[in-house]
Amino acid sequence: MGGWFRKEIKTVADLKGLKFRVGGAGGAVLTKLGVVPQSIPGGDIYPSLEKGTIDAAEWVGPYDDEKLGFNKVAPYYYYPGFWEGGANLHYIFNLNKYNELPKAYQTVLDTAAAWSNVWMQSKYDADNPGALKRLVQGGTKLRPFSHEILEAAYKAAMELYSEISAKNANFKNIYDHMSAFRNDEYLWWQVAEYTYDNFMIRQRAKG
Repeated sequence: MGGWFRKEIKTVADLKGLKFRVGGAGGAVLTKLGVVPQSIPGGDIYPSLEKGTIDAAEWVGPYDDEKLGFNKVAPYYYYPGFWEGGANLHYIFNLNKYNELPKAYQTVLDTAAAWSNVWMQSKYDADNPGALKRLVQGGTKLRPFSHEILEAAYKAAMELYSEISAKNANFKNIYDHMSAFRNDEYLWWQVAEYTYDNFMIRQRAKG
């Protein structure tokens, strides 16, 4: 999700000077739009929003956000969280030590890592809808980021990735391969997944 905001955000101009608890690449992108990223531990987000020390905060998603009660101090809940389209778990091993393991042990690690990633995604897919409905029923004002904001953020992200690629050959190599793969996936999803999901969403709206 795109985070909790104390006030409504409609245009890029509304982001200027906004103190937003967000980190990583997302923070770097939003900086280009005038946002002032804030690095605040999870336990300090609620009181910071309540006191107005920050104007907005991004955490995880409905299931986890509901537990911390952000809706009580920042009523506007925005989507999508374009800086994190999908969460992934990463397990980092010492490759030399990994290669020294018996094949059976390598398989155990590979299987556990893959299963953990799938389990996490499945759990949030199952738990987020109920939490989102409860939040909205409790008064949360669910809002989409405007097309203007998304376009500006996309442009800023492309600029950032170009800047990093010019300085970091490893990043450029990974990013170029990822982008090519992603473009092919979007082509496939447009033909299959998106068409079907869009149809089913329209059926849901009909009741």
